[in-house]
This record gives sequence, C-alpha cells and structure tokens, in this order.
Amino acid sequence: MTANIYSVDYYYTTVEDQPGQGCRFLEMLASEDVNLVAFNAFPVGRDRTQLVIYPLNATWLGDLARHEGLRLVGPHHAFIVHGDDELGALVTIHEKLCDAKINVSSANGMTDGRGGYRYIMHVHPDDHDRAQEILDVDQNMKSMADYHLELHRRFEQKG
Repeated sequence: MTANIYSVDYYYTTVEDQPGQGCRFLEMLASEDVNLVAFNAFPVGRDRTQLVIYPLNATWLGDLARHEGLRLVGPHHAFIVHGDDELGALVTIHEKLCDAKINVSSANGMTDGRGGYRYIMHVHPDDHDRAQEILDVDQNMKSMADYHLELHRRFEQKG
C-alpha cells in the first residue's frame, strides 16, 4: 500500500519537570474536549519538559489556552504518514526528501500491532511547502481536523 501523507499543525508549551505535570495537562485537555491526533513530551534542560500537542481541533485548544492562561507556541507544521507496516516502509519517503536535500529534523513512529503504522515527521519550516510538493501530499485529502467526533463542548465561565 502506498502511504497516506498529510500535513498537520502542532503547538508546544513547556512545563515544570515534576511528577504528575503531564497527567494534569492531559486531564485538562480531556476536560475541555480537546482531542489529540498525537502528543509528545521530552525534557528540555534540567527542570523543564516540552509538551508537543497535535490537536484534532486547534480552535478548541486555543480556547483552552486562553481560559487557562497557557502559553502555546505555534502553529507549526508536520507530516503524518500512515500505511501498511512492511520492511522499508519509510525508505521511499526519506529518499525523496534526501534527494531534494530536505532534512527530516525529527520523527517518531509506531506500528499499530495490526499491520499498520503511523509516523510523524518534521522538516524545517522553510522546507515544508517544498516537502509537501515532493511527497505529493494530497491537498484535497480530508485532514484529521475535518473528521467529526460526537463531542459536545461545555462552555462555562471559568472562576
């Protein structure tokens, strides 16, 4: 199977590197119905952790950030790739970028245990549009942000 590749926006913030910070952050997102396409956390420095948020609906994430006084940096752009898990599944994608002298600055992937995989990759912002063209990202493909979930937002006045 050919991989499906689409562009996705992400945001990041930093928090103290203390037990429970990630849990509290994820609880806060869930309590405001902010669904995630992906999430990543990693240490930056001795006492800080960067949380990278790939929201299904960036507007809802923005609402939450305003209500909670959360400083988000973004939007930035990444690519999500998914396809059938087979030996060398990512080689062709990386070869195309390599041949175009586009560096993949970071990436994360995982198989789903059922024969498929998901992969998030980042390129330099100046290379994003060119990478999109080289990877033949279908601009008309329904992005994850267009999928409808039966979530009913609760709009409450924050204390």
